Amino acid sequence: MALMITDECINCDVCEPECPNGAISQGEDIYIIDPEKCTECVGHFDTPQCREVCPVDCIPLNPNYVEDKDQLYAKYQKLSGES
Repeated sequence: MALMITDECINCDVCEPECPNGAISQGEDIYIIDPEKCTECVGHFDTPQCREVCPVDCIPLNPNYVEDKDQLYAKYQKLSGES
């Protein structure tokens, strides 16, 4: 699954630079995650880096984008030009 940022986000700016896919950006009110670029850091790290640094734990799985590890890895390969 792709991740999402909830309205509990405090705009602390720590998640955006941690995303290896550039999936996180500043939205109108809070940071947002582009589900087309989010691989939960599969292919880069063992755990999602945005979740590791988030001080308010506001980055759950996005139920609208259900993907398994193989699908996330395929997305990583496409984004990184490996496919």
